[in-house]
Amino acid sequence: MIAFEIKEDFNGNSLLNLKPYVLSTARNFHNLEQFINLHTKTHTHTLNTERKSTFSLAMASISETIHIFFIISSLQVSPTLSATVIEDLNNLHPPPDFNSTIMNNCIHNPSLKYCNSSSPMDLNEIFKSTIVASHLCNESKNPNCVESFPKIGLRSRPKITPLYLSFNFFWKYCPLGIMSIDLSNNSLKGAFPIDVLLCTQIQALDLSYNQLSGDIPVESFSVLANLTFLNLSYNHFSEMKVSDTKFFQRFNSSSFLHSGLFPGHHNYTIKAVILLVGFPIFVILMISCTGWLCFVRPDFLPRMLRRNHKFTTWMLKAATNGFSKKNLVGKNEGAAIYKGILRDGTRVKIEIYKGDVSREIRDEFVEECKLLVQFQNKNLIRVLGWNNSRRTRAIVTEWTNGGNVELWLSESAPSWKHRLKVLIGVVEAMCYLQEQWPEVDYDLRTGSVLLTDNLEPLISRFKIEYQHRSTKYVYKFGLFLLEMITNRRPLEEFERGEAGFIEYIRMHYPENLQLVVDERMMLTENMFDQAEQGLGLGLMCTDQPTGKLPSLVQIYNMITRAYKSCPILTSENLRKSHADGGHGHKRVQFK
Repeated sequence: MIAFEIKEDFNGNSLLNLKPYVLSTARNFHNLEQFINLHTKTHTHTLNTERKSTFSLAMASISETIHIFFIISSLQVSPTLSATVIEDLNNLHPPPDFNSTIMNNCIHNPSLKYCNSSSPMDLNEIFKSTIVASHLCNESKNPNCVESFPKIGLRSRPKITPLYLSFNFFWKYCPLGIMSIDLSNNSLKGAFPIDVLLCTQIQALDLSYNQLSGDIPVESFSVLANLTFLNLSYNHFSEMKVSDTKFFQRFNSSSFLHSGLFPGHHNYTIKAVILLVGFPIFVILMISCTGWLCFVRPDFLPRMLRRNHKFTTWMLKAATNGFSKKNLVGKNEGAAIYKGILRDGTRVKIEIYKGDVSREIRDEFVEECKLLVQFQNKNLIRVLGWNNSRRTRAIVTEWTNGGNVELWLSESAPSWKHRLKVLIGVVEAMCYLQEQWPEVDYDLRTGSVLLTDNLEPLISRFKIEYQHRSTKYVYKFGLFLLEMITNRRPLEEFERGEAGFIEYIRMHYPENLQLVVDERMMLTENMFDQAEQGLGLGLMCTDQPTGKLPSLVQIYNMITRAYKSCPILTSENLRKSHADGGHGHKRVQFK
């Protein structure tokens, strides 16, 4: 019989001491139950391998038993002795009848690991694993090693844990009763101890608080079907997103804290760091971007956050492709006129005034623009906003494709009815300004009044004039009316300009109107009478010395009546008119 005595040295290291006692009938025992009887001062264990088959220790000869004593006594494991212990265990051989003992064990308990091995049994390894299992069960403080070996508990045992990990033969035949392995807090270094995964039946594995490194043997973990608890925290494994592996998805982030492994969507620590660091940075960037947008490109902001009607230089550059020559459509009184497209797709005309001006002039410019954007009349150009920077002032208005009245008269040869339609729109705009914005001055020259595709006139040039005089605007309309009927240019065709133009018409009114009226209108007798009345109205409006000027309401009524009574000339009527020499429509024969 062999007795095992477990004691501690003065350093607190556990020792396993085999004291050999040889019975006279020892060689005749065929069951481990008869062969092994464990005696200690504090524990006495009897292995019943026929019933439990937890450990196996064959009969040994006296010399072999003495050999075991010296080997296992060295398990206090100093670094210099561990290699010797392994070497001595490798030189240990089982007794001759050990094979029959193993066979009996497999008959009584076929679930033993070495009984189900696909490779041939290695009796030497089985014999050594039995010896190590006996000692490790007691070192793990299992309550009854005779009955079961449920756990390997070597937490905080850094001096003996590396030696047990080196016993490959033990892990190869790992007892199936082991459900839990705890090797934490042992300062283990090097690669993952893959041999422990040979205990495929375990439910818990704790390797935390070590210094393990390298890659995790992912594929080897897949055989641990019963594993429900895993702790690999506080190691130095190679970085890996374990959530990509289906096996590790069952464990939460606490299994991988500070291990080099991160569980993807379960990695709350990384998320917390990102949140704590990233969120303030995000807020700062958002504030910076919003500030930049507010001052540089407010058109990118939601409508509620935009500065109404204010355009930055960056916005104007973006609308005109950097003020490209391709977008430059003209120049007028020191202003460069560009065609542009705003970010929302609106087509606009941009008048840009360059050069340094005083602060007072800039302030007056802004006040005028604030007033102009309030206009709400279909015959006034829609002012969308302005720009007022140090060296640039600009007015942004809607874009029209129809050109101005001056070009329309000279190039399109419009009919008398169409001219009346334009005149009505101009008078309506004048009435609106007189009633709502009497302080606004405007330009009524045919070159300044624009036209839409629907022949709606648009007064487009304004200026604040606080000394309002209604007679001035009646005079301006008189000139506009005379130009509409005659298609003559006062400033270009007459040496004395407007005065010479008016004098020229008075000279021929009413006897020689054929020399004054635009003959391209092809007037009927009724239309000619209306044109004659129109010339009379124009002369009356420009007769300032008499002071007998008509009001805007009177002018509007006269033109409206003429428009309503004027027939629409179709192309068929015009052909008839040409065919009969004008008699079909009683065309006027000028004398």
